[in-house]
Amino acid sequence: MASEQDAGNGDRKAAKKGAFWLGLGIGCVLTSLFYSFLTDLRAGGSGGGETHRELRLAHVLDQSHPVHKAMEYMAGELKRLSGGEMELLIFPNGQLGSETDSIEQVRRGALAMVKTSASAMEGFIPEMAVFGLPYLFRDDRHYWRVLEGATGQELLQKGGQHGLRGLCYYTAGARSFYTTDRAVLSPADLNNLKIRVMRSNVAMRTIEQLGASPTPIPWGELYTALQQGMVDGAENNPPSLYSSRHYEVVRHYSLNEHTRIPDIIMISGSIWQKLSPQEREWLQEAADRSVAYQRELWRERTAWSLGKIEEAGVQIHEVDKEPFAELAREVYAAFSGTPIADYIARIQEVRE
Repeated sequence: MASEQDAGNGDRKAAKKGAFWLGLGIGCVLTSLFYSFLTDLRAGGSGGGETHRELRLAHVLDQSHPVHKAMEYMAGELKRLSGGEMELLIFPNGQLGSETDSIEQVRRGALAMVKTSASAMEGFIPEMAVFGLPYLFRDDRHYWRVLEGATGQELLQKGGQHGLRGLCYYTAGARSFYTTDRAVLSPADLNNLKIRVMRSNVAMRTIEQLGASPTPIPWGELYTALQQGMVDGAENNPPSLYSSRHYEVVRHYSLNEHTRIPDIIMISGSIWQKLSPQEREWLQEAADRSVAYQRELWRERTAWSLGKIEEAGVQIHEVDKEPFAELAREVYAAFSGTPIADYIARIQEVRE
């Protein structure tokens, strides 16, 4: 009798224990679903019928940069156009990770949007490598005719199969060399210098072709690398040279303008699909309006930055670009017979 009672008690205990773990499991599943829904909603998922949608946008630049200012303008336009139904939350300074990390998050739908350099997109959209080719654009006018024309718009939407949709291009100006000791007045001055570059095969090939040693370093670590002599220089546009405060640790800025690589605002393909047609229209219009604002802001900021850099004691050098261009264009041969070669031809054919 005792053993039957013991057995009955054991069964009841087992049943209670089983019910406890079952309840705990159901609770965990429900909690996970709730947070998944909440994350989806805040990142830009549908959720059905909500009156307020937040989209998060990440980038690695600081708040004083004209590109960040343009994104703030886009956020304001989106809020105005949507009557407050949509909000763009901007996370600068790499708060949500590096550029590559953010692109991956956007691909997965964990992050709504990212501002990225076209060079950083090479690993996802190989055709984007064309933008990194040296001296591809004749001038700023040619550059914008390409970006706003059929070729540029085709490239902007190449990320569809990778979970990415391009909204617009921003100018990132022309990239030139800045160095800690030796002025770069001709390609020969680059010999044996370690030059920081973006993680881009084309960028590394270009620097090698010009005689320097390409050294990929995250943007946020470059100030220290220059200061400690890990690299001898880098290459970027005037607003970035100023806003990064790299002018504090370099002595020369040589305006050879070897590349004009656009920035791109990308949105997650999965999140774009969850937006209503009206929401898509609001977002695209806000992005388009920010482009004109950013172009004008960039022109003003470039002139202002060059003045500030020179005031800080950096020597600014006007150089003959042709020797750089003649040597660097040999990089093009590596793309013979590839889709990149077709894009090169199409871009070069664009006229006024």
